[in-house]
Amino acid sequence: MATDLHRPVTTPAPSPAGEPEAAVRVEGLTRSFDGRAVIDGLALTLKAGEFTALLGRSGCGKSTLLRVLAGLDREIAGTVLVPRRRAVAFQAPRLMPWKRVWRNVLLGLPGKPERALAEKALAEVGLTERAGAWPKTLSGGEAQRASLARALVREPDLLLLDEPFGALDALTRIKAQQLVAELWQRRGCAVLLVTHDVDEALLLADRVLVMREGGIAYDTAVGLDRPRGIGAPGFAGLRSRLLSELGVEDGGAEDAGADDQRHREAAAVAHFDV
Repeated sequence: MATDLHRPVTTPAPSPAGEPEAAVRVEGLTRSFDGRAVIDGLALTLKAGEFTALLGRSGCGKSTLLRVLAGLDREIAGTVLVPRRRAVAFQAPRLMPWKRVWRNVLLGLPGKPERALAEKALAEVGLTERAGAWPKTLSGGEAQRASLARALVREPDLLLLDEPFGALDALTRIKAQQLVAELWQRRGCAVLLVTHDVDEALLLADRVLVMREGGIAYDTAVGLDRPRGIGAPGFAGLRSRLLSELGVEDGGAEDAGADDQRHREAAAVAHFDV
């Protein structure tokens, strides 16, 4: 099988005539560890400007796929076409404790970018007053917003999010989810969100994928009007189908979601205005 290790493209990957532009095109992707294929012959196209959520049980290869798309894992077989400008945010903010927040935002950028560039990104996530703070003084939600600012400062055409809200408490998580939704609508980039939370996927995404046995086992559009709430018509049906695809009985404990208490709290107040 031919291998194309993240051949970067400055424009979205080409699509067949009549189809929307693709931000990502993956064909025949395989990634093995110790002889076991975690991703096996996967094919995937992500449309430019589309918000996609990726669900799956632990160990199914979700984060591995995201790392491949980010260019952090190149030991693959297959073809992966991605935009040159892409950025990733993880569950852990991964801020350098010896650098102030604004310097963390600029980490990895070429040349000598000025503080004003970082402050612009920090303003977008509501952290203007924390630009000069040390990371250890930030709350969990503030640290995650700083991580998002570090991704946004790269002006990505593809934003990759690996369970970025997983370590946050319920209310902070909801605020962070709404912030991401607002940023996506403002920026217009393609987003791939890896999550275990079915409700989160339905509240945020245009499209939800379920990964199983090394490939995309289920793919559905989320045809819900915005603003969205968990009580919206059609929400419960989509949720039930996704839980079924994940092998979880609706109404039971979610192997693929947050703990029960957090889920109940989130369900009581979640409503997105974007």
